[in-house]
Amino acid sequence: MAAHREEFLEKTILKSPGLLKYILETSCYPRENELLKQLREATVEKYPFRSIMNVPVDEGLLLSVLLKIMNAKKTLELGVFTGYSLLTTALALPADGKITAIDPDKEAYEVGLPFIQKAGVEHKIDFFHSDAFSVLNDLINNQGKEEGSFDFAFVDADKKNYINYHELLVKLVKVGGIIAYDNTLWFGLVAEPEEMVKEPLRPGRNHLIELNNILAGDSRVELAFVSIGDGLSLCRRLC
Repeated sequence: MAAHREEFLEKTILKSPGLLKYILETSCYPRENELLKQLREATVEKYPFRSIMNVPVDEGLLLSVLLKIMNAKKTLELGVFTGYSLLTTALALPADGKITAIDPDKEAYEVGLPFIQKAGVEHKIDFFHSDAFSVLNDLINNQGKEEGSFDFAFVDADKKNYINYHELLVKLVKVGGIIAYDNTLWFGLVAEPEEMVKEPLRPGRNHLIELNNILAGDSRVELAFVSIGDGLSLCRRLC
């Protein structure tokens, strides 16, 4: 396990450790909200091997700026873990903003909940201890009231279902809204031959390659790949 952890100390596709250190120390750590920092540290302490599942600080800052530029008020989050991206979103939304957050792991969510409460943003969050399909389908089947009503969706969940989530999210996010998929460059391994990728990482790589190909050809969205973290795909709904 120690060797496995060593390989993933940083969630990044940057090949220069010095450049990553410069980015984090110059513009990220000094701007990181104190409660986000505390949540990040608590996650590392609780889940030393799984803490990489939270979005990195630079990506969190990008999401915050993006949400504010969009004037987003109503968002979806698939995959919460301990809630770094969720707290980031809650802090970026206005006082009457709402987040529908979904994760089958309630224990991990409760690690971050005290920091969400201390930040005074718990009222913005509706947390569903559930698989994503149940909640998304319920939203769609709610007499059509929720279709096209969300400004933004952030997906950091099981990679094998990203494609299936996409079909539902295109219905729920409004025209002009954004769906963001995390990890879409998979530590840069999407560009490596499969035989060069370690066996445990191959399924995720293959699912994300398939997703990337589908997104690239989806005329319903405008697409931008962002080389931050280990890849972030932004899909702006066109129709």
